[in-house]
Amino acid sequence: MNIYNPYTNTIREAMLKGVVKEHHFSADGRLEKAKLFSEINSRIPTNKVLPEMMDLANQTGITPNFNQPTGSHPHFSHLKQSGDTENHYIVSMFIDIKGSTNLFKKYDPLTVMTISNTIQKAAIHTCLVFGGYVHRLQGDGLFVYFGGKNITKEMAVQQALQSSAFFSYYMNTDLKDLLFQNGIENIYTRIGIDLGHDEHVVWALAGIGDISEITTCSLHTSLAAKMQIKAMNNGIVIGDNIKNQVMELNEFFTTVSKRKNDESERYIFQIPEKGFRYTQYDFQWDKYLKRLSYVVTDQNGQLSIKSSNPMVYNNRNPKDLIPYAEKNKPYFDF
Repeated sequence: MNIYNPYTNTIREAMLKGVVKEHHFSADGRLEKAKLFSEINSRIPTNKVLPEMMDLANQTGITPNFNQPTGSHPHFSHLKQSGDTENHYIVSMFIDIKGSTNLFKKYDPLTVMTISNTIQKAAIHTCLVFGGYVHRLQGDGLFVYFGGKNITKEMAVQQALQSSAFFSYYMNTDLKDLLFQNGIENIYTRIGIDLGHDEHVVWALAGIGDISEITTCSLHTSLAAKMQIKAMNNGIVIGDNIKNQVMELNEFFTTVSKRKNDESERYIFQIPEKGFRYTQYDFQWDKYLKRLSYVVTDQNGQLSIKSSNPMVYNNRNPKDLIPYAEKNKPYFDF
């Protein structure tokens, strides 16, 4: 997908410039390499969306917020001063990037850092374009919230599903192909997403002083983390609340137990004595992407984003199409 070309190209260049045995360099050589990789890292800006991804931003109509501090969702940051708690729904998404340690088999730490950072930037930018709030970085992965005040639950769920689908597509196609070409396998993402309703989510200050964050205490925040463990490689697992919020998308959800052919995997969490059983579902994100109105599929099955500003040609004569139509339409008769 062309919106991810800058990230793929940055990773490709890092691989070309990377070496395994850094100690072969002199001190001056290592310094020169550090400067080179600093320049490569800067190819992906930290304060704006690149032109390639602007087509996606234009489709969502969201201006990415690059000034959000981690651990302090802007709609609930006031709780840090007041010390109060608040009940409010939220969609929680855990993105875990697996297998990046395999990069150390071929590349030195500077190269690995550049590759990992670029993948993480791609994930962050994708979430921001869909209105996500990056709550925390966890190793190579992310913990992201979608939703808040004055945002409907359905909108928050749709934003989470779309952002996770786009990033999974990138990991499963463009990046996977590049890594394979360079002899690197088994780097993939796993994503878990769940929705907690108002009465099941408590926002509060966790920690002390500067060692703190505004976070949620909710079964469904915890379940999102557990669901990513249950996902297949480059897969997404969602919970019952997500499925019930977007009933029109039910064709894209199948129980995890069906994939594993194991009925014990149907529920991610149970309280049998209360009759509470919470189902987990695989999200068929690849089929879902192709159904989005602003996504197009070419003859090779590759996806791209429709331009928000299509080029319009005025005063064109239909007869200009005759040479093309004669060759391609067997029953052409102007």
